Amino acid sequence: MSSIIVAMPKVDDAKKIANILRARGMSRVETCTTGAAILSRVHQLDYGVVICTKSIKDMHCNELVTSLPDYFELLLLASREGLEYCPPNVVTVAMPFKVSDLVSSVEMILGQLEHRIRRDKRKPKIRSKEEQDCINKAKMLLMERNNMTEQEAFRYIQKSSMDSGTNMLEMAQMILLLQSE
Repeated sequence: MSSIIVAMPKVDDAKKIANILRARGMSRVETCTTGAAILSRVHQLDYGVVICTKSIKDMHCNELVTSLPDYFELLLLASREGLEYCPPNVVTVAMPFKVSDLVSSVEMILGQLEHRIRRDKRKPKIRSKEEQDCINKAKMLLMERNNMTEQEAFRYIQKSSMDSGTNMLEMAQMILLLQSE
């Protein structure tokens, strides 16, 4: 689930922005005043946006953006003059800002993150050499003992793993254990 962390040097400013976002239907909004608190918190959350100014109490936005995990993005609030010094690939909103600009920027970032997470989940898992060897041994065993083709053996392991709710490696290990007895 997405989260929003608002980080400002003054906690009252962070609370005002958090309240604006909550009023627009964004429920998981937190406030922080230090970079250390942000970094501690983002590692406990799924994904989301950190909204901050150029500098917070213990960190500059350049440090923060390089320290954030891949599943968190930074939204920088800065004066028009300060925007030219912002880190590359960071979404910015000029202050003073329109509420609609802030909300649409946050929604855009969250939408992009959700799309990237869905895309990454669809990528096939890369197996280690040992894992692939185990699956290949199970296929060979099925091919020899049950007169299956390689494709039939692979499909059998795949279908059995889906039916039992286990992954293919676990199913291959079970096949090897059962066939060796």
